[in-house]
Amino acid sequence: MKKTLNFGIIGSGNIVETHIRSIQDVPNAEVTAIFSRNKATSEKWGNQYGLQVYSDYEDFLRNDKMDIVTILTPSGTHADLGILAARQGKHVVVEKPIDTSLNKTNELIHACREANVTLSCIFQHRFDDGIVDIKNAMNLGEFGQLNFGAARTTWYRSQEYYDSGAWRGTWELDGGGALMNQSIHYIDLLLYLMGPVEEVHAYCATRAHERIEVEDIAVASLKFKSGALGLIEGNTAAFPGYSATLDIFGNNGSVIIENDLVKEWNFKNGNEYTKASKEVVKTSASSNKMSSYESHKRQYDDIVHAILEKRDPLVTGEEARKSLVLILAIYESARSGSPVKL
Repeated sequence: MKKTLNFGIIGSGNIVETHIRSIQDVPNAEVTAIFSRNKATSEKWGNQYGLQVYSDYEDFLRNDKMDIVTILTPSGTHADLGILAARQGKHVVVEKPIDTSLNKTNELIHACREANVTLSCIFQHRFDDGIVDIKNAMNLGEFGQLNFGAARTTWYRSQEYYDSGAWRGTWELDGGGALMNQSIHYIDLLLYLMGPVEEVHAYCATRAHERIEVEDIAVASLKFKSGALGLIEGNTAAFPGYSATLDIFGNNGSVIIENDLVKEWNFKNGNEYTKASKEVVKTSASSNKMSSYESHKRQYDDIVHAILEKRDPLVTGEEARKSLVLILAIYESARSGSPVKL
């Protein structure tokens, strides 16, 4: 498999470096171009990584050597930019969430299908060691019946964070607050492991920040279609910032993930968790340690091979859509004060 796929980056914020370094570490992948309306930051990344810099999106998309675009712009722009890229025959990768609008998300999925290009969304934590091991244990039936799942993200974002960009904390471009932006990774994991939700009842509030339209605290109770129950907490008002945790409890075993690492792994059959590392390090990955970019690299490796092998990646547009549907249902329940069926 010798073909190299060339990536173009859309956007020039700080997250760009994570994506560039992750892609460059994948065999058969290379970042060659960047587009942003912010000339200063795009030229900075262009000079640092030897990228062709564009300030016009149509010119950027006409680059015939570019196979894939990675969209790292405000959430509410993802679908619009992705649809234009798909129509030019480019495969599309978007940062989470896939978009803030369900209608636009559906249009993006349809546009990529019509153009016969691959669509994926960055949910890199599906590729964490602990999540891969939990999924394998589930596939082997070691949990037995799943009874309860919870995703809690108790972080802190300062007022300066929300004031740093006019789009932050807005419904139009941010699409939501603590749930849509900070908690969505663990909400995705909850759905990935526990399955679809049947009904949700939720509350949202803005308690600790000014000049934002969206929630900084949200709680939701869930009933999964399997009959299991669950909880979601999204919180950016938990000074000074604590953890993201995922609880999965079954008849025959329980696992707790904390900050992307296995904290508890207990099964009636004596199955033990054998990963030696309890630390995420910034050095290269080894058999027991994950670098800070490793999960991103693994997802990009899956996307590249999916394209070359003409198969679906693990995170398709339809998969990414699931967390958006649930979060929008939580917002609807909080507004109406009533449970919402999905």
